[in-house]
Amino acid sequence: MSLLPILRFPDPRLKKVAAPIETIDGSVRRLARDMAETMYEAPGIGLAATQVDVHRRLIVIDASETRDQLLTLVNPEIVELEGLQVCEEGCLSVPGIYDKVGRAERVVVRYLDLDGAQRSVEAVGLLAVCLQHEIDHLEGRVFVEHLSQLKQVRIKNKLAKQARITA
Repeated sequence: MSLLPILRFPDPRLKKVAAPIETIDGSVRRLARDMAETMYEAPGIGLAATQVDVHRRLIVIDASETRDQLLTLVNPEIVELEGLQVCEEGCLSVPGIYDKVGRAERVVVRYLDLDGAQRSVEAVGLLAVCLQHEIDHLEGRVFVEHLSQLKQVRIKNKLAKQARITA
């Protein structure tokens, strides 16, 4: 297993829409393992393949406090949304930036597991937010795009300044 480089906003590759995975094979399973290792090491609670410059519909999530409840979702699709919650979000592709985003309070997501079996997960709270956040990445959206234009410009400027300092 190896750690994967995570793209940083506003990298244009984060805007690419991920393609469905047609066949779950060894390369998909290996990517899922590498993504999980990268997510845990970062540390984060979710990672979409788009964030590691692989434009296929695959996400890994572990929103548990014990960090031992890994969910791997192939071709995830939101099939139900209900309610509204506003939570502070952050993102491995937007390091050091946190802001409040409105998301559905409850979601049902249909997906394939790594054996190709059709599954679904019903989630509320943090897991519901994380599922929506990561599925947004597969659609080419980063959480800051839910914020005002002014906040987006400020975030881009702050990240550009950080990049100059560390370069």
